[in-house]
Amino acid sequence: MKKQKNKNFDKIALLGLGKDNLELLKIFDKNKAPLDITICDFRDINILPKHKLRNLKINYQLKERFNQDLQHFNILFRSPGWPLSCPGIRSAQKKNPEIKISSALNFFMETCPSKNIIGVTGTKGKGTTATLIYNILKNSSNRKYQTFLGGNIGISPLSFLSKIKSQDWIILELSSFQLEDLNLSPKIAVITNLFKEHLQPADPNNPNYHPSFEKYWQAKLNIVGKNNQHLIANEKLKRKIEKYIKNKKVIYFSTTTLPSKLVGNYNKENIAAATAVARLLKIKPEIYQKTISQFKNLNHRLELVAKKNGVCYFDNSFSTTPESTALDLESFSGRIIQIAGGADKGASFEKLAKKIKSKTHLLILLPGPGSEKIKLALNKIKFPKNKIRHASSMAEAVKVATQEAQAKDTVLLSTGCASFGIFKNYKERGDLFQHYVKNEK
Repeated sequence: MKKQKNKNFDKIALLGLGKDNLELLKIFDKNKAPLDITICDFRDINILPKHKLRNLKINYQLKERFNQDLQHFNILFRSPGWPLSCPGIRSAQKKNPEIKISSALNFFMETCPSKNIIGVTGTKGKGTTATLIYNILKNSSNRKYQTFLGGNIGISPLSFLSKIKSQDWIILELSSFQLEDLNLSPKIAVITNLFKEHLQPADPNNPNYHPSFEKYWQAKLNIVGKNNQHLIANEKLKRKIEKYIKNKKVIYFSTTTLPSKLVGNYNKENIAAATAVARLLKIKPEIYQKTISQFKNLNHRLELVAKKNGVCYFDNSFSTTPESTALDLESFSGRIIQIAGGADKGASFEKLAKKIKSKTHLLILLPGPGSEKIKLALNKIKFPKNKIRHASSMAEAVKVATQEAQAKDTVLLSTGCASFGIFKNYKERGDLFQHYVKNEK
């Protein structure tokens, strides 16, 4: 990184010290950047990630002061969980019209030595699709280039920025919160699907949300901005894309018949998306077909946890929308014992209720306002009350499911709701499900 000579960019605030901004801080420190850096975070200093700095001294603006007087900075590096609508940002922009809002992702896109970047977004499926594309490219590289995977999947792309060479390929899973203020778009953009999601805050530690479905869609569309050369999108979005994107050739995908270990009918769309990328890059069919045939579901993405006494236990804790849970139910035949419910993200459960009525033998609801909305929607369509059970914990939910399950049944964790309330996040929820499944006698 070159030393910044422009004094307009020497006073910086890192809005939230998550993985991305922590990696950004490391880069600034390593390059002895002449910057005055302040970390703004609502958490106590003892909770923040620790990193020993060699060249920078850091200021802190924490707890109740975390978003005050931001107009005194020249540039704000926003974490994905920090809302653009934050009153502190809005006030700063009014008081200092020249203030720049950026992010670690913007920094990566502007400084990355390679322009061979593939961005994958969508409400669901983007992690699976991005990882599958990564594996296909990795298997086809023949050491001519390196392949990197990062983004919303849990790996900051800044953590491998220094390793990238001009011919390398980078695959990024991108959330709407990462995209909503993106300045430079990936060379190849993939949109897996679009459901109503993130329309009200659910995670207390990540309170970002979109004020409307339209704003959510517009954030996703930033993946097709400046620098983008190819758009690969789900055929189901064709009418919506044609309304907003003009004079651009779009490669549409639907489903695939290629053999795969992936469970879930919707994964046929994810495979089709990855296949479209492989064909665009002229990767040999035998390479991407072999990669697809060996690829397994990611953790907590309709993952087979165990088969005990003829009962299959599947974990899709990552399913946090009614639409994705409805698709999960469609992926199985036979009796389903479903664990669902949790935090509410402003979704409607009417369509999911109909799917539950037709597919679910027994529904076990976890605590949360989302569970109450599911129950209300089921009552309206006269779903039998004796087929609804309540569990105060994951341990109790798995115990009930195991007691009620018969040979050839499927026990499915697919909640249609966010995890927050009795769980830290979807990973903890899924981890606990797997723990109790494997240890329940």
